Amino acid sequence: MGRALIGGLLRGGWRSEQLSVAESQAAAREAVARDFGITATADNAAAVAGASIVVLAVKPQDAAAVLQPLAAALAAERRLLISVAAGVRIAALESWCGAGVPVMRAMPNRAARVGAAATGVYAPPAVGHGQRIAAERVLQAVGEVFWVRAEELLDVITAFSASGPAYFFLLAELMAEAGAELGLESAIAQRLAAATLYGSGLLARAGDCDLARLREEVTSVGGTTEAALRAFAAADLRATVRAALVAATQRGRELARQTLP
Repeated sequence: MGRALIGGLLRGGWRSEQLSVAESQAAAREAVARDFGITATADNAAAVAGASIVVLAVKPQDAAAVLQPLAAALAAERRLLISVAAGVRIAALESWCGAGVPVMRAMPNRAARVGAAATGVYAPPAVGHGQRIAAERVLQAVGEVFWVRAEELLDVITAFSASGPAYFFLLAELMAEAGAELGLESAIAQRLAAATLYGSGLLARAGDCDLARLREEVTSVGGTTEAALRAFAAADLRATVRAALVAATQRGRELARQTLP
């Protein structure tokens, strides 16, 4: 996700000298510096020096170890911290950063790699309007931003859009398998599934996001699409999808509780 944000910011007009990255692994650090032409260091304190915005893009279990040594530097100039570490609560982040550091959370998805992310964002009242605008500008570099009114809704965002690409990929995968069973060459079935997934996404984004209307426009009375949709309904696809999102949301909340200080 860190690489996706760097790439998006540079494509969006940010200059390489405006960005600095801390990376503990030498090979990854060298790759970032080479691929993006930005400063990359093993020293976290050096990376945040002079920054007005700090993005925490680490594994959740590493967040405390990264932030606690930086608490004084973050507090000195009240630098805004944007965490994209999945499930790590604001309360935990604030406890590691120390008093007075404005902290907010963002949950992008994998489509950030191609500039088409759906990112859920939450900021507590302590984060000012100007800082929210600045954070939104950073996150919009990789796609669309959706603000939520309560932090716990980020668990739903995680289940919905952060995990969501896997659901669509699964459907496309199953369509390709069924197509192959019905006689298509496997490679052609997979390419057809991927192209159908891509084109459907473009149609959804190009319109007014009335997904029910888009579905109806493809569905002729007595036609093939209607037959397929009836099979989905008979299998209670609606209940299956809801159960999947509930399970993912609950799991996200379980993982979040593990990071509380």
